[in-house]
Amino acid sequence: MTLSKRDFLTWGAAAGASVALPAWAQSKPLVASINMFVPAAPGGGWDGTARAIERAAKAAGLVGNMQFENVGGAGGMVGLPRFVNQRKGQGNTLMIGGSVMIGAGIANKSPITIKDVTPIARLTEEAGVIVVPASGKIKTWKELEAAIKANPKAVSVAGGSAGGTDHLILGMLIKALGKNPREAAYVAFAGGGPANAAILGGQVSAGISGWSEFEEQIKAGRMIPLAVSGKRRIPGVNVPTLTELGVNVTESNWRGVFAPPGITTAQREAMIDFITKVNASAPWHQELETRKWTDAFMTEKPFERDLAKDIADKEVLMKELGLA
Repeated sequence: MTLSKRDFLTWGAAAGASVALPAWAQSKPLVASINMFVPAAPGGGWDGTARAIERAAKAAGLVGNMQFENVGGAGGMVGLPRFVNQRKGQGNTLMIGGSVMIGAGIANKSPITIKDVTPIARLTEEAGVIVVPASGKIKTWKELEAAIKANPKAVSVAGGSAGGTDHLILGMLIKALGKNPREAAYVAFAGGGPANAAILGGQVSAGISGWSEFEEQIKAGRMIPLAVSGKRRIPGVNVPTLTELGVNVTESNWRGVFAPPGITTAQREAMIDFITKVNASAPWHQELETRKWTDAFMTEKPFERDLAKDIADKEVLMKELGLA
């Protein structure tokens, strides 16, 4: 049988129309364009979360285009005022934030805090992992524990911004080991890249961050994971919890998305609908599995209540640790 050009095009169109889209895919993007504001340097957890949202949303056909702006420093306290003041009322704009931003706001006594933006959804939760450089003097948990008990000031630890989850984990750890958390030798970095460089370069004794930020270096044998800070082990990762090691410390880092202040109810609902569909999509669940993030999705009133409680709890904890 011979097909004319017209026959071929007609057949091709019909065949294309018969190809079923996955259940989670949109034939037309739900949102044409979103501006994603990341109040951190490229390479860290917030940036990784933003890029994962973009990949999943595009794969699921939920967004046409996503533009990024990174403004790092002080656990989000450099970028947050810019987001609040310059993006007010912009309904197609989202910002990545989370527990680190709460602690940084308290530690820095910032006049603008996470309370000044519009909560959209909590997305993920990630336990911290304590690592040491493979080339360093400390190789095991017992050695790190002994060093901290001997002199916390002599054990420098790299992590995210001052007052953030990494910093809190170190303070809680030192306190649990019977020492003064105010003696913590914490070295704060604005992004995961610089922190990794300091650990690998031997500029610090150890490091604390999320598994996804250290995974590449751990798999390459350049870092040794000693413990995780969650209530249970990270799935697929043979690293004990601090509780298993006899240290009564549990703390995790959650991340979510926020809109600017001054948006309408309809704009807020549209962003909640967008991120809810992203969270339900197969590409997003693949991101969670790949990065070993825990699905902690929450939105609207439950998220607002949880956020208020987290702020109140961290204010108390940081005062106890001498960080506020």
